[in-house]
Order: sequence, then C-alpha cells, then structure tokens
Amino acid sequence: MTETPDPTAATLNALVAPEAEALGFDLVRVKLFGGKGDLTLQVMAERPDTRQLTIDDCAELSRRISDKLDALEEAGKDPINEEYRLEVSSPGIDRPLTRLKDFADWAGHEARIVLLAPLEGRKVLTGTLKGVTDDRIAIYLPKHGELDVPFAQVNTAKLQLTDALIAATRPLSMDGADEEEIEHDDDDAAPEGAEREEGLN
Repeated sequence: MTETPDPTAATLNALVAPEAEALGFDLVRVKLFGGKGDLTLQVMAERPDTRQLTIDDCAELSRRISDKLDALEEAGKDPINEEYRLEVSSPGIDRPLTRLKDFADWAGHEARIVLLAPLEGRKVLTGTLKGVTDDRIAIYLPKHGELDVPFAQVNTAKLQLTDALIAATRPLSMDGADEEEIEHDDDDAAPEGAEREEGLN
C-alpha cells in the first residue's frame, strides 16, 4: 500500500521479512500499533501452500524475530524504544490484502478497499474482486459496475467474511487461527511466549 513512508515500519519490515522467508513463509503484514504501555508489534505470515500457520510455525517465527530484536537491543540499535507485545499469527479468514498478488489470488471473493483519495466519488469500495492487470485491481461494485483501481491508491483492504469465503477456506487446518504472543521491553530479553498467552517481563 502507498502511504507517507514510516521509517519504523520500513525498518521493521526489513528486519522481519528475512526471518519469515528463512522458514519458507510469506510475510503478509508487519504493523506496530497502540500507545505507550499498550504497544503491539503484529506480524502476519503464512505458508504459501496453506495460507495459514500452525501453532508451532507461529512459535518458531516468534522466536526468530525475538532473537533478532534482542540482539539489536543489546547492540543499542533497537528499532522500538519502549515495552511492546510481539504478536505472530496467520492472517485469518477475513484477511488483510496487502500485496498486489493478494487481489489476484482472492479474485471472486468480496473485499472492502479504502482508498487514499476518492475515485469516481468513492473512497470506500465494497464488492467482488475480479482480478489484477499490471498494477491495477478490478473490483465489481453492486449498483455501480466494475471499477479499475490503481494499487498505489489503496490505503487498506481486507476480505469480507462470506459463506463463499468460509467454504473456500474450510479444508485448511484451523490451527491457522492460533497466534503466538510475547511481551518485550527495552531492558530485558523477551521471554518465550506460549500459545494464546502473554509472557510478562
């Protein structure tokens, strides 16, 4: 998605991506959100063949990311200067769409796209994805017809939960809904997390 560049986001993406790739995962999203005392570093990744992660996958990726961030902290190069929670998970059924290929992969399913600026008088588009041509996304909007959207104008996007989407993802392992969370702060090494639990420093 194209937004005003965020140096922290770019740095975190550059740090996390190699760890996911080393395990054979596709990185879907890295996002830092929340305020002081409630900061979360959210990492979403998936196996290309299942579009999910198992509990063990989440734990392994979480450990790799934690080890890397701990090493940076010890070297005085921690990109996050306050306590935060690391959350590693698969994207889930109503997943965010963050890469151009996501819009092609999920053609035929309903999505909600929020644009950076209005297109033909619309800033929020809810309809059926029709595919991708070059760097443009085709989406069919009820009562409006098909709209061609430049990927560079997409702010956020996610799939809409429908019966068709549930049916399309049902054969996959439900383990993908699990996530790994740990607490991490500037002063102490991050503890190993546990399934759906928070480890406190």
